[in-house]
Amino acid sequence: MSTQNDYEIIDRFKETAPVDVQALAEALGLSVWEDEELPVGISGKLFQDPENSTPSGYSISVRAHDPYVRKRFTVAHEIAHFVLHRNKVGASLTDNEFYRSNLSSWEEVEANRLAANILIPRKLLVSYINTHGDNPAVLANIFRVSEAAMRIRLGAKAGVGVS
Repeated sequence: MSTQNDYEIIDRFKETAPVDVQALAEALGLSVWEDEELPVGISGKLFQDPENSTPSGYSISVRAHDPYVRKRFTVAHEIAHFVLHRNKVGASLTDNEFYRSNLSSWEEVEANRLAANILIPRKLLVSYINTHGDNPAVLANIFRVSEAAMRIRLGAKAGVGVS
């Protein structure tokens, strides 16, 4: 259910690392909240939020106690659900710590793929590899993602991981 405009907005934020996912969410009309009450095992959720009158009508909540890079991925993942699957969300969509929800496995793969593309845009990654090398720890620090996520993305660059 995404619009061309959603992708144009996303592309505007993919010019420098780290991508500001908070500002991206706001540009898409989403509010982002840290939730002290999300239990262990629940990373985040996308939900209809008429109470806060967000421009899109939706907000994202992330588990407040998660590490910073985990929160960034959660926000990117929920943005991806909003862009790709908002017509299937209903009142809310909750993702567990493995980024699984009541959507199909394929829809979760799509959301993970778009989240990776948001946080670690291919063009930007190639540029940073050319200037900083391909050390996953160094690149993870630049892009503010986990080293594991960067290793997956570097595998994708070689045609192995998430594209």
